[in-house]
Amino acid sequence: MANPLADCVSSLRSSNHLLGNSISILDSGVNDFPRLTKVLQTTKHFELLPSSALSAAQSRLLSSLTPEFNALLARVETHLDRLERREQALIARCELLEGRLSMNAEDSEALAGGRKSLAGDGDGSREALKLKQMRAKKERLGYAVERLSLQAQQRERQLRKSVAAQ
Repeated sequence: MANPLADCVSSLRSSNHLLGNSISILDSGVNDFPRLTKVLQTTKHFELLPSSALSAAQSRLLSSLTPEFNALLARVETHLDRLERREQALIARCELLEGRLSMNAEDSEALAGGRKSLAGDGDGSREALKLKQMRAKKERLGYAVERLSLQAQQRERQLRKSVAAQ
């Protein structure tokens, strides 16, 4: 009987030893458990969204930005039109002033020549001087008419644009 008891005792000892090894393995696993929870914890670096939510957000963004873009484009177009009108007015003024300068140069030459001829000729030179003065006056009036017609055209364009904007 000692033999069967010895076999039981040896089997019990091997089971105890196996249980001790299992406990030590479980103990090392349990001691490492806080680190494992951190390692296994999922962190969302990038949040995934469904495509329907993404397309809805894009359409909302587009609908909110479109009126602002249109308003800015309208402001830019208005400003460009204003600058274009100003450029045209400055070109017309430049042409007018160039004409006046050339007329003034011709008038001063005519006056200088008329004074010289006045001293020598008399009535004929006075008539020639008066004729040159009348031609200069005619040119000045022509430039004034041209300037006024350009201003009228510019005002008509402004009126058309303001009516179209309303």
